[in-house]
Amino acid sequence: MRKVIGVGETILDIIFKNDQPHAAVPGGSVFNGLTSLGRLGVPVLFISETGNDHVGDMIRHFMEANHISTEFVDKFPDGKSPISLAFLDEHNNANYAFYKNYPKQRLEVPLPPIEEDDIFVFGSYYALNPALRPRIVEFLQYARERGAIIYYDPNFRNAHANEAIHVRPSVLENLDFADIVRGSEEDFFNLFGKNDMKQVYTEHIRFYSDVFLTTHGRDGVWLHTSSFNTHFDVPEITPVSTIGAGDNFNAGIIYGLLKYQVRRRDLPSLTRDDWERIVRCGIDLASEVCQSYDNYISTDFAKAYV
Repeated sequence: MRKVIGVGETILDIIFKNDQPHAAVPGGSVFNGLTSLGRLGVPVLFISETGNDHVGDMIRHFMEANHISTEFVDKFPDGKSPISLAFLDEHNNANYAFYKNYPKQRLEVPLPPIEEDDIFVFGSYYALNPALRPRIVEFLQYARERGAIIYYDPNFRNAHANEAIHVRPSVLENLDFADIVRGSEEDFFNLFGKNDMKQVYTEHIRFYSDVFLTTHGRDGVWLHTSSFNTHFDVPEITPVSTIGAGDNFNAGIIYGLLKYQVRRRDLPSLTRDDWERIVRCGIDLASEVCQSYDNYISTDFAKAYV
């Protein structure tokens, strides 16, 4: 059975509404999507790290409860598990403050088992961090050698926008590894200073990756490939929290690739109708997550969706 392997941070998200703590949930960009995939019954491996502390124990127990292997999670003895404070505004969009205390030696884990047509997902600043970069590249090279589909979400937020020029070489290297690139229009504006996603594809993405998905909130989803550009509408919903929306869109795309048995060699020949079915899975999961304070789909939704 094909599986999904992800690399990224684990973090405890403490969510504030009207300046009062409302919920505390394990999170992290790749982590959120993998949790939803685990709830959908997809075999999942996660490469990550936590501190040897109470927060780390909470995160590892959560992973086990959601069918995510902890075998490749580095439990570092020095430093502490990271925490983020997420402040929801009047539109239930989140502004973040991060608190991190990592050791010098990180991600001391072995290479995970990766087979042909497994899906390897990575992204965020975690994949650009100079302290982790050599290991990230090692995982990516291994995933490519093994014939996995590589899925990249830059998730490049305002907090790092001033670093865009410095991390550009690593971003381009990540794009070169990727078979599918997905991000929000905000991500690519922060990286390339452009609002026109077709222009971003033409000038920055297509040289590296053929498939480029961009999400635009209530304005839907655009897909750019060398064969066609197309738009997908999204349903009108009243969001409770947008935390995890993009992460679960990723999970839905990955679930769609598995559900419709899309192999790496199939990607160049997918039609608009093929992508319509796959993208609808992404929209379904993202819409579900926006209607709760959780960072991932509910177990009830997962049971009904499979």
